[in-house]
Amino acid sequence: MILAAGLGRRMGALTQALPKPLLQVGGRAIIDRVLDRLVEAGVGRAVINLHHGAALLREHLLGRDDLALQFSDESGGLLDTGGGVANALPLLGERPFYVINGDVLWIDRLGNSLHALAARFAPAQMDALLLMQPTVGATGYNGIGDFVMGPDGLLFRRKERQVAPFIHTGVQILQPELFTECPSGRFSLNHIYDRAAARERLFGLRHEGEWMELNRPEGLAAAARALLD
Repeated sequence: MILAAGLGRRMGALTQALPKPLLQVGGRAIIDRVLDRLVEAGVGRAVINLHHGAALLREHLLGRDDLALQFSDESGGLLDTGGGVANALPLLGERPFYVINGDVLWIDRLGNSLHALAARFAPAQMDALLLMQPTVGATGYNGIGDFVMGPDGLLFRRKERQVAPFIHTGVQILQPELFTECPSGRFSLNHIYDRAAARERLFGLRHEGEWMELNRPEGLAAAARALLD
């Protein structure tokens, strides 16, 4: 699933006419770059949620024929990340699935990250497996991290005022069972992560490569430079 329903307000004037996933970085729409990575990994079907600029996104994406696309329309009201996934569950099926933010890019240096996630994912042990980027190698990011990761990959939320070494890339594998007792309507995936962490079933996998956050104009410019490099 690609999360593409956000308003993109932090992009300012850039998203007044276009939804953020259609903004270009390095001459190609962000969402096309994300979908390219799925195609490279052999993923054959993607579900994309829509809200802001839904018609434009549909029109743009119908031009792709290298994977099957289905849409989960949230035009009636935004559901946030967790609610968006929960709403799309009938399209996603009963097996674990990838969830990818529609405003990130990544470059792999050692193998394919989506393959690595699939190889590491252990359903008997994990409810969620998140691709983690060291904060020191995150383009366009200036925060203080999200998680501390144990030697076995077990994730722990950073404590208040703590600086954590890893940021969640927005690329992950989730079990559909995580959503059986979730709130109705709008809620964040952070609710899901915290539930999995409380059961010691939230794990991470270190990303070996570059990662770019694209939620501000300066992030787009930095990502374009990184792609050229």
